[in-house]
Parts: sequence; C-alpha cells; structure tokens
Amino acid sequence: MGYPEDLLASEERLLLHRHEHWKALIVPGLLFLVYTGLAIWGLVAISGADLSDGTALVLRIVLGVVWLGLFSWLGVAPVVRWASTHFVLTDRRVLFRTGIITRSGIDIPIARINTVQFRHGLIDRMFRTGTLIIESASDDPLEFTDIPEVEKVHAMLYNELYDEIEDEEGR
Repeated sequence: MGYPEDLLASEERLLLHRHEHWKALIVPGLLFLVYTGLAIWGLVAISGADLSDGTALVLRIVLGVVWLGLFSWLGVAPVVRWASTHFVLTDRRVLFRTGIITRSGIDIPIARINTVQFRHGLIDRMFRTGTLIIESASDDPLEFTDIPEVEKVHAMLYNELYDEIEDEEGR
C-alpha cells in the first residue's frame, strides 16, 4: 500500500515511505503453519474415528470454523495491520500512521526534532531493521520499531534536520 501523496502539504516532497519490516509477519506465519497442521491432523483423526456420518460432518464443520477464525485473527489481521502501518519522511515532517478501523498517527515537524537515534541488536542487524528514536522539543522520545534499513533512515532524517538548521541560519 502506498502512502497517499495527496495528504501531503503543497510543495512538500515525499522522501521515504516504509512499513514495518516483514519480520513482524514471521510469528503469524509460523502460527498459521501450526494451526493448519493441527486442523489437518484433526480432519485425519475424525476420518479415522468410528463416528456416524452426521457426527463426523458436525466435527468437520466445527474444525473448519475454528480454523477460519484462527486464520482471520492470527493470519489476516497481522498482514492487514502491517500493510496499514506507515512510516513516512518528507522534507518537512515525520509521519507515522497505524490502524485499520481506528486510525492513529503522529506528525513531527523536522524543525522540532532535537535528536535522532537508532538501536538494533544482533537479530535486527541480521534482518537489516531496528528501532528509530526521535526526541522532539517538548515530548518524550518516540520509538518506531521494526523500521527497515534503520541506519539509512537515521542518516536521511539527520540530513533533513541538518538542512533545516542550515535553512534557518541562512535566513
């Protein structure tokens, strides 16, 4: 899902648009494999059991409904949540939007940013992701987790911050 550029102010340039790193989908993917395997095992067990046709049909339907519920809750929902989470950097601000039904977001003007930090451990470095920490003039630091290529995003944001400071001093 691309970030709608019509939400940007006039003459504001989109520099970067990211979703959370795909590693956020690993656990839901593994859970999908586990409960699908359990559902198949359940179908095989039902087929091999000495049950009447009506009872076997009811158990298959219940198993299918449970599997579909788990698939929706633990499979589809995380993918939709991932796709609807946006980290956006423009030449004027940092935007973060998340949510499916209830949307929430924050905009941080570049001029109000005091410090930009990043953090990533061994696993994050292997996946080329990390946490971006932005401290603005009046707020507690904000942490944005699972930002892909966090070091590049950090450098890009720092360069925009530096350009903003240069523009203010040049006026």
